[in-house]
Amino acid sequence: MHHPFIDQLLRCAIGLLAVLNLAGCLSPPTLNRAVLAYDEAITDAISKQLMINIARAQHHEPIHFTGVANVAATFDFRFNAGAGPTLTGEHGRTLVPIFGGSVAENPTISITPIEGEEFTKRLLTPFQESKLTLLLRQGVDIDLLLRLMAKELRLKEKGIEVAYRNNPADTDGYDMFRKVVLHLSAIQDANRLYAEALTFERTWTIPAESVTAEGFAALEQQYLITYNSADRTYTLRKPMSGRILITNYDPATLPEKERIRLHETADQRPVNDVSFDIRAGHYGGDWPLQGDFRLRSFNAMLNFLGRSVEEEAEHHVEKDLRTPPVAENPVKTMDLLVLDSAPAGSDLTVRSHGHHYAINAAGPQARWNREAFKLLSQLFQMTVTDLPRTGVPSITIAK
Repeated sequence: MHHPFIDQLLRCAIGLLAVLNLAGCLSPPTLNRAVLAYDEAITDAISKQLMINIARAQHHEPIHFTGVANVAATFDFRFNAGAGPTLTGEHGRTLVPIFGGSVAENPTISITPIEGEEFTKRLLTPFQESKLTLLLRQGVDIDLLLRLMAKELRLKEKGIEVAYRNNPADTDGYDMFRKVVLHLSAIQDANRLYAEALTFERTWTIPAESVTAEGFAALEQQYLITYNSADRTYTLRKPMSGRILITNYDPATLPEKERIRLHETADQRPVNDVSFDIRAGHYGGDWPLQGDFRLRSFNAMLNFLGRSVEEEAEHHVEKDLRTPPVAENPVKTMDLLVLDSAPAGSDLTVRSHGHHYAINAAGPQARWNREAFKLLSQLFQMTVTDLPRTGVPSITIAK
């Protein structure tokens, strides 16, 4: 026979075990929500900084970015449980469980302005060809990519190099730039565009007597070695990967001497130049083209987008008659709305200089505009070097 008081103690003990189990289950969901909240806040902050800096560029003001260098959050989960008698009625001796709990969050966020040498490396240095080709391999439209990243097009005409600027104020230069970019885009739409590093093999011949046993072992680590018994020499061969070339044919089908020649020609160009070679006899070959695109810095991209809002507005350019059909040819690289009031339904709007700035996410070019802003954000991330974890100037915000 059980005593009522002991039964109450057993029930309280079971309740205590349930509370302790609840404490273990509550922590992971809380942490998940916190991680997602921080991620969303940082992403939103970067997007709004990009928009505000386009507005600054429009008004000829200096751009400025602030990066989140570190987020450290401490969570304190506290639970308490006990039992006490009821205070009224005939059952004053009956024990009832008492439960309580709390969750405390104490985040520390370090914010570091991008300035000095960091500003120069990330925002003022032109992009290199490797980053453009990396994005091309992710399936980014070459038309959008070059309209955003390229400063100018360089073609050789009658032995003289002519530059065509990607600047609407230079009507002739801008029209030629857009026509060539549209030509490459048409080739890409047909899945006939290549953007590959030129590969070839370098060879060296050295006397066999000049190589010691230790030296031979070291050479084997870096070269393919063939012994020539007739003249007692070693032939060293090493596969090489050269500059990037955008083509309408597979560069691997070219003779090796031709690949070496193309590499040596491209290698004389700066690292922010991207060479292309569109040949007759292949898709898009009705308009053979050879030249280079010169890439610009992220700061120059923002200035281009800012000026295109009003001061240097882009205009429609029709494709060349020799260009195959193209899927898209929007007037603006990125259509940015500048309104007196916030547009309805916009998921990204910032207020700056007395106006509301938003990406035009309506109409037939809505997808293009969203992709343009996503690409701009990706390019900003691709400029990232490690942000300093310590040092000044920095702002630390503790909640």
